[in-house]
Amino acid sequence: MPEVKRRYVIPGEIVARGNVRADLNVVRVGDKLVATRVGMAEVGHDTARVVALSGPYIPRIDDLVVGKVIDYSAFAWEVDINSCFFGILPAASVFGRDYSPAKDSLTDKLKVGDMIAARIIAFDRTRDPLLSISGPGLGRIPRGQVVRISPAKVPRLIGKKGSMIKSIEVGTHCRMLIGQNGVVIIVGAVEDALKAASAVNLVEQEAHSADLTEKVQAMLGLTPAQTRELSGDLEVASEDQQKSAQESASSEQLEATFEEEEHSEE
Repeated sequence: MPEVKRRYVIPGEIVARGNVRADLNVVRVGDKLVATRVGMAEVGHDTARVVALSGPYIPRIDDLVVGKVIDYSAFAWEVDINSCFFGILPAASVFGRDYSPAKDSLTDKLKVGDMIAARIIAFDRTRDPLLSISGPGLGRIPRGQVVRISPAKVPRLIGKKGSMIKSIEVGTHCRMLIGQNGVVIIVGAVEDALKAASAVNLVEQEAHSADLTEKVQAMLGLTPAQTRELSGDLEVASEDQQKSAQESASSEQLEATFEEEEHSEE
């Protein structure tokens, strides 16, 4: 496996030079790759990125976010998405084009305090971002433990090719939904969920550590055989494919978990 070089950088500092792809918090200026955030620079054989040490969540179109309904009007819900901006979920996007404030009640669908998984479909910094809950795994989250981390640490929690989230799920028998806004939903038995939450907190505290994946696996008691199996599974997909698949798979797995629990309760 190629060696990954890590060091602390500040905005404007050169992270790498030459034919290296600019990834997270890095921009190309000529033949130089320059950091845009304070954080830990990671330079591999073909990619350079900076894992930010801190920072607020700034919405981006297509981001998967986990939020809490905090208010509603006749035409939309207002959602706390762990940002300086509040998410707006239009009633018409949930009820359909035939929505009428006179005959439809927003609380029939979502109430204040409900947690939801949503996608950001529009945002330009001049107004609050528009949300959508149309899609697999999106919508109201009926249960689960909520853990909040710095949005800047989300890439570290996902891990390269999904290694970190996969390790935590395998080691705790839980399912996790990670919002790009730093809100994490953990579904599982109480003791398992607490163990998973501890692992998530460890990732946030030790995000700068080079051997973080190994630390988390040791904390969870993963055997060498399980670790090798995880490594083999993660070699199948590219990093970009794995990250995309992780987002959709996690929400679909949570949805399946909720359905199984509802059937068992019946």
